[in-house]
Amino acid sequence: MSMFEDIPVDVGVIYEGERIRKNDMHIELGGPKNDKKFELTRVKKPEEIEDGKTTIIGPDIKDMEEGSTHPFGILIEVAGEKIEPELEGVIERRIHEYCNFIEGFMHLNQRYDIWLRLSKKSFKKGFNSFQYMGKVLQKLFKSELPIIEKIQTTFITDPKKVQEMHAEALQIYEARDAKARGLKDEEVDKFYGCTLCQSFAPTHVCVITPQRYSNCGSISWFDGRASARVDPKGPVFEIDKGELLDPVKGEFSGVNDSVKKKSLGEVTKVCLYTAFGYPHTSCGCFEGAAFYIPEVDGLGLVHRGFKEVAVNGLPFSTIADSTAGGRQVDGFHGISIEYMRSPKFLQADGGWDRVVWMPASVKERVKDFVPKEVVDKIATENEAKTIDELKSFLKANNHPVVEKWKEIPVVTEAAPEAEEAAPTMPVATVPTLPITAGGYKIILKDAKIYAKKVIIKTIKSEKTEKR
Repeated sequence: MSMFEDIPVDVGVIYEGERIRKNDMHIELGGPKNDKKFELTRVKKPEEIEDGKTTIIGPDIKDMEEGSTHPFGILIEVAGEKIEPELEGVIERRIHEYCNFIEGFMHLNQRYDIWLRLSKKSFKKGFNSFQYMGKVLQKLFKSELPIIEKIQTTFITDPKKVQEMHAEALQIYEARDAKARGLKDEEVDKFYGCTLCQSFAPTHVCVITPQRYSNCGSISWFDGRASARVDPKGPVFEIDKGELLDPVKGEFSGVNDSVKKKSLGEVTKVCLYTAFGYPHTSCGCFEGAAFYIPEVDGLGLVHRGFKEVAVNGLPFSTIADSTAGGRQVDGFHGISIEYMRSPKFLQADGGWDRVVWMPASVKERVKDFVPKEVVDKIATENEAKTIDELKSFLKANNHPVVEKWKEIPVVTEAAPEAEEAAPTMPVATVPTLPITAGGYKIILKDAKIYAKKVIIKTIKSEKTEKR
C-alpha cells in the first residue's frame, strides 16, 4: 500500500525538475510578483506540537481563482529527542525537494525567495487543498528524517498574516547567518557539498565553506555539517579539502575531485573565490548574481528581488539564464547575499574594489561588510541606470577601477587617403569575455577589441531547392 494513497496526484522523485509554465498554471504562490513570501522551520517542544495537524490561514487552493498569484508562507514545526535548533535550516531546505515530489507542483528557490506553482492538470485531478500538501510534507519528512518524531504544518495566504510572519522570518534568517560568521576556511579540514538542485541543474555541485555560503543562501558550513551527520546518504555530503592549489582563487584538489565525481565528469575544476577561470557552477535558485561589465572593467551585482533592469540593460532573469543550469560561465556568477559579506568575496577579482554597481536594497543589507573606503564609490540604480551614467559616477567618485582605465592603450590607425579617419577606442579589454547568442558560446581570451561601428544582423538560412 502506498503511503500516498490518500493523495489525488502521484508523489515521487520522478517529478523533480518539472516546470509549470504560465499557460499550464492554476495558481502561483510567492514568486517575483509577490514581495512577501517565506518558508520557515522551527524546532519546538513535543507538547507544543499536534502531530499530523495542518493549519491554513487565509484562502485555500479551492478558493483561489485560476491564474491568480498570492503572497505565501510555509511554517514547518518539528519536535524530536535528537532534534536541536541548529537543524532548522537543514530541515527547512528539504521543503524545496519534497514539494517537487508532487505531480504538477513546482517549487523554486528558498527562504524569502520561494516561488511555487500548481498545474491546472493536478488541480483538476483533485489537488485542491493545502491539506494534501501538508500530508505529503509530513510523511516525507518523517520517512526521510526519522529524528522527526512530531510535525505540524501551517500554510499562510492571508496577506496581512504573511507580512507579519515574513518580518519575523527575516529576523530568524539573519540570526542564523550571524552565528556562522567568524569561522575561516583555513580553520577547517572539510568542506561540504550539496546536490539538492541537480533536478533543475544536472551538473551543479554547490561547495559550502565557512566563508562561502551555498548559492541559495540557506545552507551555512554548520548547516552542511549537521545535515551530513543526520542524513549521510542525503544530498549534502562531506568534502575533504585536499591540497590547496591556489590560495587566491580558492582551488582545492579535494574540491575538484568531489565536484568531478558528483557532476559525473562534466565539471573537473572549480575556483571558489572568483568569477573568472573555472568559477563555481551556478544552479538556478541562487539569491543573486555577479556580472562583468566590460565597458568599465568592473563587476555588477544584482539580486532576485530587483524588478528593474540592471545597469547593463538586462533584467535579473536574463542575467540568471546566462549562468544557470550548472554551467561555468566566465563573468556571470550565481552567488548568495551572505557570500557578499565574506572576506573571501571574489577576492581573486579584486573583491569590493572591483564591484561598481548594485541595487540600493542589497547595498543597504551588506554595507557594513564593504570596506569604508569604497562603499560610497559603488553606484546603485539611484546614481546610474546606464553605462554612460555609471562611467561618470565612477570617475567623479574616483572608484578603484578608474585607475585601470588609464592602462588601456588608445590605438589610432592611419586611414586610407580617400577616407576621413574615424576615431577608434577600445570597446572592451578583458581576460576572458563570453558571448552567448543563437545557441553558441564564443569565448574571447586576452582580448582587446576596437571598433568604429558594430552591426548585428540576423542571418536567415537559405532553403535548398528540391530536385
